[in-house]
Amino acid sequence: MGERLPVYKMNGIGNEIAVVDLRAGGAPLTEAEARALAAPARGLAFDQLMALHPGEGDRAATVRIYNSDGSPAGACGNGIRCVADVLFREAGGDRLVVDGPAGPLVLTRAAAPATYTADMGPARFGWREIPLAHSVADTDAVEVPLPADAPALGPAVVVDMGNPHAVFWPAAEVDLARWGPVVERHPLFPDRVNVSVARLVGRDHVRLDVWERGAGLTRACGSAACATAVAAHRTGRTGRSVTVDLPGGSLVILWREDDGHVLMTGLVETEATGTIDRASLSVRLERAA
Repeated sequence: MGERLPVYKMNGIGNEIAVVDLRAGGAPLTEAEARALAAPARGLAFDQLMALHPGEGDRAATVRIYNSDGSPAGACGNGIRCVADVLFREAGGDRLVVDGPAGPLVLTRAAAPATYTADMGPARFGWREIPLAHSVADTDAVEVPLPADAPALGPAVVVDMGNPHAVFWPAAEVDLARWGPVVERHPLFPDRVNVSVARLVGRDHVRLDVWERGAGLTRACGSAACATAVAAHRTGRTGRSVTVDLPGGSLVILWREDDGHVLMTGLVETEATGTIDRASLSVRLERAA
């Protein structure tokens, strides 16, 4: 019998997540393997795949993140909360630390069932950190040149949350399925970019739609919610604590003043558990009770 990998089919407020456990050993998944596993016919279709590897020292795990097109991702807020759910089932307690692509992430169990808080680390605003193709006068107001028939998106707030984000506040509705991929691959963003269209509801409340780099339109994106909350505060629209509504549900985001870290709290759900045959990439799942 070939190598079989435990897998959890989950979602974080509608953001479809696969958690694959390689802590018993085995080579990291390749981009081609991740892309193949995302194919709907395999039954594991996901926006992001979180691969768990052994942690070093006091770390509960090391996490690699893949988009559905197989490309690596630097962060996934909804996915890391799904990882928290898997790890807390084993470890108990209320706090653990994992190493992600962008550095250590502190995960805590909230009082409500299946609800977790992820410390996503600090937001970064330098044009090289994001990165942009060239310097700009103000990363809180970046003009992204688009074709003449593009909607009036207005300037973007560009933020690094372990991955690059461009947050727009247009006055009118935007066809994100059409214009999201155009902005994602704009030459201004050498590593591509996650594209968020935000609308202010109140001083502590934002609505958000996201075109996710490497995944497309998504029902939720945790790192985009973090970037949007930061962008909203930096541009004077909200305070530091914001509820962000996405098509799949809501997240509570707190941008701490003392250390600049961004904390995200929200629900996760386990849809099914099973195994992946590493040789054939066939997936066997049983629906969660």
